[in-house]
Amino acid sequence: MFEKYPFEKLNELLKNIPHPDEVISLTIGEPQFETPKFIQEELCKNTHLLNKYPKTAGEEILKNSQREFVKRRFGVELKENELLPTYGTREVLFNFPLFLKPKKMAFPNPFYQIYEGAAIAAGAKINYMPLLKENNFKNNLNQLDGDEDFIILNSPNNPTASVMSLDELCEWVDYALKNDVVILNDECYSEIYFDEKPASILEASLKVGNKNFKNILAINSISKRSSAPGLRSGFIAGDSEILKNYLQFRTYVGCAISLPLQYAAARAWSDEEHVEVFREKYKRNFEIAKEILGIETPKATFYIWLEVKDDLEFTKEAYKRGVKVMPGRFMGRGGIGEGYVRIALVYDEEKTKKALKIIKELL
Repeated sequence: MFEKYPFEKLNELLKNIPHPDEVISLTIGEPQFETPKFIQEELCKNTHLLNKYPKTAGEEILKNSQREFVKRRFGVELKENELLPTYGTREVLFNFPLFLKPKKMAFPNPFYQIYEGAAIAAGAKINYMPLLKENNFKNNLNQLDGDEDFIILNSPNNPTASVMSLDELCEWVDYALKNDVVILNDECYSEIYFDEKPASILEASLKVGNKNFKNILAINSISKRSSAPGLRSGFIAGDSEILKNYLQFRTYVGCAISLPLQYAAARAWSDEEHVEVFREKYKRNFEIAKEILGIETPKATFYIWLEVKDDLEFTKEAYKRGVKVMPGRFMGRGGIGEGYVRIALVYDEEKTKKALKIIKELL
């Protein structure tokens, strides 16, 4: 059976708790900044294409812009059959395991709950690999049981904000090749960074000599990068043999992307200036967090994984004062995540300051 989604659990926890009329919600990774005008204009300009069915494989303009992004950002040149546009990445994370049919999956704990839902739907056993302070909130090969046939990594990580180095990712690629295991890295937060650019598992694949990306896949999304989650534009890239069969599977799934959305997304993937603007906004929010909470700015993402005494009580007390946070235990299993709350710094400076001052009072 599927677990209740974290937000459903949160609503149950906060039910009947008195709170101010205005509540600042820091629970969800949804950017609260306006989608850039040039992306909106490109969408409007192509509404006449709504009378056409989109191809499952995606339009060339979108595929080219995504491959150019990968080349520009990671220095990786992908062949045409090494990338598929997707309807965001949530759908991929759920239906890819249904396509792959793994007997056993491993993924980080705490985690984005779609990982678990996909494993349950696919009938796979699960190895929940704990992210702890003791391992710097990073997964390592020692956490594997050895019988997994599909592994999901998540770097930069939601919710802990940890980032694997290129060398650490290389270890996973080596393992995938030696043990014939498929590894997918969820890289949706790769563009929200503040100093050193996070590495892609595709870079790691090339570094160890795996030039055809055998058993290696990466997914990425425009949602955080361009403050455009409604565009639902993502991609999966890597092993062309896997992607060839996955494309055929996707023709039955029916998740092709509307043509106006594809044209708007192509413009967004092709531009870097607007991404830098958003990075500066998130960087400023972390500077505020350092001033108020005394925390260090993470290498990537817009999350704070804040240690507290009791994540449930802290969440309820914060709500009484007008701030919503996510209890860590709702994102983990087996007690992992208890004593932490996830805070998403997705608002402007004014709201961020107001919310963090309330959190400071509770600490």
